[in-house]
Amino acid sequence: MHSQKNIARLQFITSDDSTHNHLEQIKMVLENGVQWVQLRAKKCDEKTFLNLAEEAKKITQKYSATLIINDHVSIAKIIAAEGVHIGKEDLSAAAARQELGSKIIGGTANTLEDILQIKDHVDYIGLGPLRFTSTKKKLSPVLGIEGYQSILKQVQNIPVIGIGGVVLEDVEALLHAGLHGIAVSGAIINDENPEKKIKQFLKAIETYAYSTI
Repeated sequence: MHSQKNIARLQFITSDDSTHNHLEQIKMVLENGVQWVQLRAKKCDEKTFLNLAEEAKKITQKYSATLIINDHVSIAKIIAAEGVHIGKEDLSAAAARQELGSKIIGGTANTLEDILQIKDHVDYIGLGPLRFTSTKKKLSPVLGIEGYQSILKQVQNIPVIGIGGVVLEDVEALLHAGLHGIAVSGAIINDENPEKKIKQFLKAIETYAYSTI
């Protein structure tokens, strides 16, 4: 189920804690070469989120980019997003798969046990956090590079994305540890020059992703 889907190596997650609103963030990252955006807005009600998701879909469509909706499986379906990302406390991966059919489904994991529980129902795993991050209110134990290495030794045949406090300087070590890619939010959107930072992330991923094969 996982193999034929194109899971981006750089995934951008929108942030509630930015001076730019979610749609401005999406537009900015897509203009600068990002091809995968996860809409994550925890501070609005369902109706507001639906409107936001509809607008986000219009933008990502224009750039032929992938739009992933965080948590809201029904909204992902309504707006025909490319997929959904579900957290550990959300609807089960199996239920999301039933609801969304062949769409992309990502699931959050913190341990090997978490991965084994969901891996048959998802197309990629968001594994983290790498380190402390202010984006997440309820944070699981941080993994560090060593944590990734030990888990990835035991996980095959599914793309694993590093999440949680990832910065540019981590890219090489994370990809060498065996990760497929990384998901970032604050490291781009809170940078004084986000456009430049995106280009640096894309270049680093291109450099190190292929040197590890």
